[in-house]
Amino acid sequence: MRVNQSEQAVAALQRLIEQGELKPGSMVSERDLMEVTSLGRTPVREAIQRLALNHMLRIHPNKGIEIPPITVEDQLSALEVRRAMEVLAIGLACRSATEKDMDAIATLKATLAGDFDLHRYSETVRQTHALIIQAAHNPYLGALMVPLQTLSRRFWIMHVRDEQAEIALGKRLHQDILQALLLRDSEQAGAASIALNSYLVEFTLSVVSRMAASRS
Repeated sequence: MRVNQSEQAVAALQRLIEQGELKPGSMVSERDLMEVTSLGRTPVREAIQRLALNHMLRIHPNKGIEIPPITVEDQLSALEVRRAMEVLAIGLACRSATEKDMDAIATLKATLAGDFDLHRYSETVRQTHALIIQAAHNPYLGALMVPLQTLSRRFWIMHVRDEQAEIALGKRLHQDILQALLLRDSEQAGAASIALNSYLVEFTLSVVSRMAASRS
């Protein structure tokens, strides 16, 4: 399926926001975003409007476009919603995944056994969640879940310190989800998803502790 330029612009900007290449708290122009995406004014403008609705950008008339800063409060609020949405998506995927979906899930689970740097790991995690959304075969899930997942990954990427230790833990948690999906065990898959969310909450709270310690 051919992806139109508006969808390309949305995907490109989401990745730039997630990876921190568009710096949290910075102001950019429409032309800046055209340059970084190599796309025209109309698709970029459409993408800006869509991402603003999902709290990934803030439009300030006559001033520019803000890349929202990362806050602990926003991350915890997003994780509350993400927790419920992902359990729902995984339950649907257990029920609705096709054999083609299952083959892709098995391949991705095997890929997660490899070695990763931070960038490649975050991209593989993005692919993991995209595959779960695809396997759920519900057209409304992506619009709701992708922004939440992108923003929570951005927080994780910006605050991770011991990259290899966190990647090792994250890999195991994602593999547990994929293994349960392969078994079509919705109860086990839901529990694995909640375990991942709990890890992200604990990670966020550790950031709070680290910030408090640095100020003392």
